[in-house]
Amino acid sequence: MSDTSQSPAWRRIPEDVAGAAVTVARAAGHAVRHPKSTVERARRLPDIVPALGDAAKPILTGRVDDWRGEYAYTLGEQAFVYGFPYIYNARLRHDWVTQPRNPSTVPYAPVNHFWHAERLLDATYRDGGCPNNDTLYSAAWVDLGSEPVVLSHPDMGDRYFTFELVGITSDNFDYVGQRTTGSDAGHFALVGPTWQGGLPVGVRRLKKAPSPWVLVLGRTLVDGPEDVPRVRELQERYRLTPLSLFGEPDAELPESRDVLTPITAEEDPLGPWKTLNAMLAENPPPSRHQVLLQQFAQIGVGPGLDVEAQPDAVKRSLARAAAVGVPLLRQQLLSGDWARLVHGWRYPPPQMGRFGDDFLKRAADQSLIGVAANDPAEAVYLLNFDDADGHTLAPDGRYELRFAADALPPVDAFWSLTAYGEDMNLVPNPADRYSVGDRSAGLRWDADGGLTIHLQNEPPDQAGEANWLPTAKEGGWFVALRMYRPRPEVTDATWECPPLTRIA
Repeated sequence: MSDTSQSPAWRRIPEDVAGAAVTVARAAGHAVRHPKSTVERARRLPDIVPALGDAAKPILTGRVDDWRGEYAYTLGEQAFVYGFPYIYNARLRHDWVTQPRNPSTVPYAPVNHFWHAERLLDATYRDGGCPNNDTLYSAAWVDLGSEPVVLSHPDMGDRYFTFELVGITSDNFDYVGQRTTGSDAGHFALVGPTWQGGLPVGVRRLKKAPSPWVLVLGRTLVDGPEDVPRVRELQERYRLTPLSLFGEPDAELPESRDVLTPITAEEDPLGPWKTLNAMLAENPPPSRHQVLLQQFAQIGVGPGLDVEAQPDAVKRSLARAAAVGVPLLRQQLLSGDWARLVHGWRYPPPQMGRFGDDFLKRAADQSLIGVAANDPAEAVYLLNFDDADGHTLAPDGRYELRFAADALPPVDAFWSLTAYGEDMNLVPNPADRYSVGDRSAGLRWDADGGLTIHLQNEPPDQAGEANWLPTAKEGGWFVALRMYRPRPEVTDATWECPPLTRIA
């Protein structure tokens, strides 16, 4: 397995989520994209925030003057890793519920209401996040604190669709969709952790949510731009209905944008901890974490606690822990520790999407990377930055990916290959082509039944143009092979994706 921590900084490991998922947490995103400037900012902290500057001195000098402060710092790092998904999702929820940006492509909707993407993303979308070009997204923040909310969808025919149901810690807890609940029209109850009661006839109870607040991430397959209007019609029939209003045809669903406002470190060096404590009070952790939370309580971290009541040495250490927490998570992400490497392709572990009590991977490889991650049974994304010889994919290079006739990506839904620039956006190209896959029109098959995809920045000869995936003309680039409803040989990595071969 290669050590991706030695790779250029742009080699982030993206995950497929709603449109601008990575950009909504700008403070965390800046640290990921610009680690050097994060360190430089720490060096200038005495001019910006004196208390945080003092807290950073042990990092820069190696001196330890206060064992209590250092103990608070080490415990604070563990608490930051544990609590990062809560902090991240507080920002994400606030942005998606209260901050309109571009509602056609970036989520914006009241609590318990769906937002729907209006178009497939192309190279005019520059918000990053490695968007796919296969589905229209739907997203909603749902409050289950007082009663269940019923998710409804129409008959979906043979169209692939899925609603990923995500708890506040970034772990998935259930799915509604083609794979799990079938394509017939249905009503599904999202039930909070403390609710007790019965459901109406015809409403199917899902697994109990682990937190009062949950995120619903929907994806609906689109077969090209001409299919968008049909998908938009389906999206308009997706519903979220509080149980008390379910079955009332003329019920007017309340609109609320009242969510917790997170406090950033730029506003207050202790802001992330204040946000975490409020989120833990709003979304109580499981009882099995009680011993851990008792440790964190010693430094003022826990449901409803007040970090301002801590001694100054502890507060300085907490500010320092928050300042270096995201770079720490970034290093874990880039280390490659989470993946199995096969011909340059990074295969995710079977725990992806539900890292649970593996708090480091939960924070870095689900939350920081892009809010949440699909269960491998639902979708697997293989990422590759290198050719068959281990060299970085070059903008002037011409490459081929060839699948033998009996070794095409084994899926029960669909697969596609997409190229991204180093900015994690789709690659502009005159053909307006952003993916090649099993649904691409006009594919030319090899004489033996195999399939060869051409990856280069200029069109190949006429015979190969139908199988052309345009790549970046300058700067770094990488590819993602998405496989929806992959078969077991993908999830256990016995199916090996062929390498990218440079031909010129």
